[in-house]
Amino acid sequence: MLKIVHPICCGIDVHNKFIVATIATTDPKGVTRYQTKEFKTFNYDLENLKAWLAKNNCVPVCMESTGKYWIPVFNYLESTCSVTLANPKYVKAINGKKTDKKDSRWIADLFKHDLVPGSYIPPREIRMLRDLCRYENKLVSCRASEINRVQNSLTVSNIGIANVLSDTFGKTASRIIEYTLTCDKFDPEYCKTLIDRRIKASPDDVIKSILGYNLTLAQSSKIQVSKAHLNSINEAISNLNETLTELANPYQDHIKLLTSMVGIKEKSALKIISEIGTDMSVFKSAKHLCSWAGLAPQNNESAGKKKSSKISRAGVYLKPILVQCANAAIKSTCNPYFREKFFRIKKRRGHKKAIIAVARMMLTCIYHMISKGEMFAPSDVNYSDLPNAVLEKRKQKMIHSAIVLLQKQGFSVVMPTDNEGLSLTG
Repeated sequence: MLKIVHPICCGIDVHNKFIVATIATTDPKGVTRYQTKEFKTFNYDLENLKAWLAKNNCVPVCMESTGKYWIPVFNYLESTCSVTLANPKYVKAINGKKTDKKDSRWIADLFKHDLVPGSYIPPREIRMLRDLCRYENKLVSCRASEINRVQNSLTVSNIGIANVLSDTFGKTASRIIEYTLTCDKFDPEYCKTLIDRRIKASPDDVIKSILGYNLTLAQSSKIQVSKAHLNSINEAISNLNETLTELANPYQDHIKLLTSMVGIKEKSALKIISEIGTDMSVFKSAKHLCSWAGLAPQNNESAGKKKSSKISRAGVYLKPILVQCANAAIKSTCNPYFREKFFRIKKRRGHKKAIIAVARMMLTCIYHMISKGEMFAPSDVNYSDLPNAVLEKRKQKMIHSAIVLLQKQGFSVVMPTDNEGLSLTG
């Protein structure tokens, strides 16, 4: 027989307008009796649910994660109950024998034997940070879509300014586009006055890319609407970043730890913390964290044959951030730690698998750095293998950092000509 881990527990089947809760109470003889009630998802009825659980001395609660509908229920029960949020695939009932009451009872039966693995739910402060970071990602994607939309309109209108200027939304390009939208007749000589002297392309090439354009009313209106929308998105991102900066103040120590690793900047560090939190004890090990982030191969084996070893689809927000950081890390020549590992794997497995491997290495390092509170200092670095130019560049960078730090503390630093040491006064 299965062991009863939770003698008194509750299973909740969550819906949009109502929830069905079943309390399973098991006596010392192993006999379980059930109490089922239906509650609305309004706040007053969620208070009744909370009082009903307290009346029956029920602290362990399990519910499936249905869209966003579980969040209001979780917010009410978080302070008084031990809530386990289950992925629906772990508590799915058999088709043909499903009702709301049977679903809640089935969840309670599974949970009382501790057969339901819980999903990771970070603390409330991390959840707030995560929500804004994910929304900022959406806004950045919308901004990219609007930029592409403007570029498509320019292409359709025979304006090939993107072929000669690197930034279609730079100062020069923006002036020229604004001029083409408002002018009645295009004047090449006046257009040359709008071109910044610092651009690499010649003014004649810029004019040639515009001459003969055909900007219709439809495309002109589309560009103006897209630019107005783009400005509003930029303003929204700016306002959101101010709030993110304020919410990130309690996590500055962890951000400094993460930014000590090559390839990770402050913005990326904040997004990583918003996804995994600052308490690594919730993960059994670094391997468990990598599996949760979707950076580990799946187990799919039958009859002694492995059918697939692809990485899972988990970590839809964390995985892209780590892959971006990994791409930045392998381009660094000052600290080629991940760069060398990447090229060793790439020779055998290809670029995509190598970059995922580097992302997993970085997440493993992040797990140990946050757990131990230590800066990035890999123990498997063989400095004798590094080129002399890299070592010299790293030495100069360390000396420069030391000088800046000492000057901030009020010292006057004198660099001797032989580079043997620093003279300090003050």
